[in-house]
Amino acid sequence: MNRKIVSERAAEPVGAYPHARQVGNLLFLSGIGPRERGKKEIPGVTMDAAGKVLDYDIVEEAKSVFRNIRFILEDAGSAWENIVDVCVYLTSIERDFKRFNEVYREFFGAVEPCRTTVEVSRLPTPIHVELKVIATIG
Repeated sequence: MNRKIVSERAAEPVGAYPHARQVGNLLFLSGIGPRERGKKEIPGVTMDAAGKVLDYDIVEEAKSVFRNIRFILEDAGSAWENIVDVCVYLTSIERDFKRFNEVYREFFGAVEPCRTTVEVSRLPTPIHVELKVIATIG
């Protein structure tokens, strides 16, 4: 089986790609950020009138990312507990790693998926965290 998944609850993709793709019993999620479907404001991000980021709260951004991931997993017929691998992209390891780990532990503690975390210079929209996830399904 090879099917494309597009969630009606998660934020719209910012490019020409689906939220996820199922191949066999694996579900590969595209990079997921904290934006919310149909909204311009980004949870945890404060911007000026010109769209420049003034400040951000990595915990609020992370919680919104996790919510989007849950929507996609559920809409694909999977579940949070089926996550097996996570790749985390942070724009500032120095500023955000400790606080991100605290909220990550709260949400992923019992699941304990494999994880890689890297710092990137920027992400495609004014966000500070993005996750790439692999889960099982079926």
